[in-house]
Amino acid sequence: MRPPSFSYQRLSSVAEAVQMLSSTDNAKVLAGGHSLIPALNQRLSQPGTIIDIGRLNELNGVSVTGSSKLMIGALTPHAVVAASNNVRRYCSALATACGQVGDPQVRNWGTLGGNLAHADPASDPPTVVLAAGGKLHTMGPNGERMIDAADFFQGLFTTALQPDEILTAVEIPIVADRKSAYAKLAHPASRYAVVGVAVFLNTENGSCTNASVAVGGATAKPTRSAAAEQALVGTALEDAALDAAAAALTNEIQGDAVGDIYAPSEYRAAMAGAMLKKAVRAAMV
Repeated sequence: MRPPSFSYQRLSSVAEAVQMLSSTDNAKVLAGGHSLIPALNQRLSQPGTIIDIGRLNELNGVSVTGSSKLMIGALTPHAVVAASNNVRRYCSALATACGQVGDPQVRNWGTLGGNLAHADPASDPPTVVLAAGGKLHTMGPNGERMIDAADFFQGLFTTALQPDEILTAVEIPIVADRKSAYAKLAHPASRYAVVGVAVFLNTENGSCTNASVAVGGATAKPTRSAAAEQALVGTALEDAALDAAAAALTNEIQGDAVGDIYAPSEYRAAMAGAMLKKAVRAAMV
């Protein structure tokens, strides 16, 4: 199908984009385009105006602020995030997730911020950002906001981002001696996550002292698993502990798991446990 007719505006600053977004009815923001353009072609989205922010260099790049924050501009392509030494050092799970988004063309054009704002439940980065305790920085007509990832992802393709706001950056806290990994069961055609699990772990004297676990793909939004986290803390992360944590995760999300013609909800819930074990083992290598 062909997209509907719309007005196209390419702006030169975040301030201009926010002003136009807040003063224009039925407008959509275009970043890399790999979420919006398919929706346009399928007539799932029919905006009157497209506001192109894809060339705003102020929203592109990876940096470390002091020793406590990893900052990633919203327009940073997935390929750049995946290749960043700082991301690999401080949040290796995010480097892995961004390196598994789509195919090389998608990773070179698609952006981290666009991916998070789209909030596809089968996408990879949202699960990692949630498990990492990330924060989303936005800009709107009333100024800047910082939204915890736990509050940002609200449901199927639904976020806390207001219609007149733009996502500007992603903040990942840097925690000393924290290890992370992301593992997914990928759909063989789309490469979307049938199930994806991100883990962040701290250990001391061979025992897990802190754990953060999030699952995506299996549920309508990325979801933290308190039961799996509790099952991991205080253990040596041996096979028995991983089996217990996997069972806890499966049981916890069973009622919220989603299904389709490719994978029923029961399968997704069960595979979440399997991906948890894979992610923990990868993190501890």
